Amino acid sequence: MNILEMLRRGETVDDAALVKLVHAQAKRTGGDKRSFAKRRLLPFYQRVKREEPERWRSWNVTPELERALLRAIRMKPRRSASGVATLTVITKPWPCGSDCLYCPNDVRMPKSYLHDEPACARAEQNCFDPYLQVSTRLTALSQMGHATDKIELIILGGTWSDYPRDYQIWFVTELFRALNDDAISGVAANPMLAAPGEDKGAVLASSSDVPAGVVERRAWYRTCGIAVDERELAAASSEVQAAVDAGSCSYNRAVGQLYGQSNAWQRVSAAQTATFEELERQQRINETARHRVVGLVVETRPDAITPEALTLIRRLGATKIQMGVQSTDQRILDINERGISVRRIAEAFALLRAFGFKIHAHAMANLLGATPADDKRDYARLMRDPAYQPDEVKLYPCALIGSARLAERYRDGSWAPYSEEELLDVLVEDVLATPAFCRISRMIRDFSSDDIVAGNKKPNLRQLVEARLAARTDSGVPVHPDVQEIRFREIGTRAVDVDDLRLDTVSYKTENTMEHFLQWVCADGRIAGFLRLSLPDQAYIEAHAADLPVTAGEAMIREVHVYGMATRVGADGRAAQHLGLGKRLVERACSLAQDAGYRRINVISAVGTREYYRHLGFADHGLYQQREL
Repeated sequence: MNILEMLRRGETVDDAALVKLVHAQAKRTGGDKRSFAKRRLLPFYQRVKREEPERWRSWNVTPELERALLRAIRMKPRRSASGVATLTVITKPWPCGSDCLYCPNDVRMPKSYLHDEPACARAEQNCFDPYLQVSTRLTALSQMGHATDKIELIILGGTWSDYPRDYQIWFVTELFRALNDDAISGVAANPMLAAPGEDKGAVLASSSDVPAGVVERRAWYRTCGIAVDERELAAASSEVQAAVDAGSCSYNRAVGQLYGQSNAWQRVSAAQTATFEELERQQRINETARHRVVGLVVETRPDAITPEALTLIRRLGATKIQMGVQSTDQRILDINERGISVRRIAEAFALLRAFGFKIHAHAMANLLGATPADDKRDYARLMRDPAYQPDEVKLYPCALIGSARLAERYRDGSWAPYSEEELLDVLVEDVLATPAFCRISRMIRDFSSDDIVAGNKKPNLRQLVEARLAARTDSGVPVHPDVQEIRFREIGTRAVDVDDLRLDTVSYKTENTMEHFLQWVCADGRIAGFLRLSLPDQAYIEAHAADLPVTAGEAMIREVHVYGMATRVGADGRAAQHLGLGKRLVERACSLAQDAGYRRINVISAVGTREYYRHLGFADHGLYQQREL
């Protein structure tokens, strides 16, 4: 009530104000201030609104007041500030087709992931079941106050194409099924409502406010004998993990022993299959569902990028590929036993563009054999060389995990982490080298500092880099205006005045396309939306005609994204998503393609955006939607 009264008076209710209110309320009641923590406020409000309607009506909460309240008590608003709510899910442990020197080898996880990373811990507690993972995350986002109508699904777990085809189809089918089922647990099942010191798991387990499908799945996994208890999981894997850490057993052999030879996992794996007919049925439902998939991402290696693999991935509904590049220096790749050539990496980039995928590359600094100067040159080449030029990048400094084979090089002194000063210098230069069409999505992995033997342990590394940029001057002029990368310029939760926007076009040439990055920008350079238009080289298309799902004379829209806090489909408001900016970007792209001589234009639409593009004159056409020009 105190928060509502402050809002009625027009006062600002920020985190500092909330802390004061919490302390004052705890003092008045003589209770534990944790009982009034911000993370508990929204679930409490939702429960009262749902279960105590008379009490809620007595508060006289108007729609406008409710919007202000939700803005004040929403947890982690950045989570949906890009306009889309993101759900990350993890595939089950599986043998990896590569064995890179720097890669962690946690036998409880897919290659390169650790069981105590947040998304991985959720996956393990959910038996790596995609339906259960979506339900858990969807519930959390909903109860944190985020709109979940527009969902980007990110599937992580090493190399997607290493998994059996049937498993790939089943995994994605269950992702869509969970969203279509609206598999959200109610407020009563929210562990955030546990009293201080109360077991959160007990709150969830004892609640009847959980979807029946979730309850049945959990029971089935228990029947199969799949463990979720942390002590049991640790005990079952400790011996083989020690062997992997000592170098006497490979990761692939260990995973085969723990999962391939396990009767429980064999029983589960036998059921993890689905048909394309069932997948396509769930996709059709999702086109108009409450939680629509507006982006689907899978993770793979460049050497796994083939026409056959991409055709399957596209049929699954994927729109973006995360790809581990790490370096474009062949010497560095060889020293780190990457097992791939820079030529093969370039071929993967070209093929992904021809298929229309958005390309999210992973780049690593401080690999074995690299110097800060090498890393700066390498990153600049990734950004500027026509063979590469990704749309998005995860810029990770190498962090040593004890199970990685790089530990041997650390012990013998042939590899050492950069100092903080060296690392910040590299990352600052990399940010400045990132063009306007590329987004740096992350700068650290979610590794616990306890897991990192050597390397950066600061979770706020990106903030340190941005602070360094803010402090840096060039002839007395702050460098900030020179930062062009997308994430730095996103409008976030700000309102947008359409009259303040201008449409800029950044054009650049790749090995097999002419790219046009159309962006809506504010007067201060902030970005409110963008479109990626790809005009394929006709000679490349004709030379690879047998492998491609597109033909000569077809342009491609690879991405349309309008920023602003995620809002419900069809909602009114001044968010950038409701100003018609996307439609105007599409029309401009069609004009550019037509002027360049293209007769048709494809869009690599997500399942949940098919209806949107149909309204813009696109018709379903094979793996894409297409419009005549």
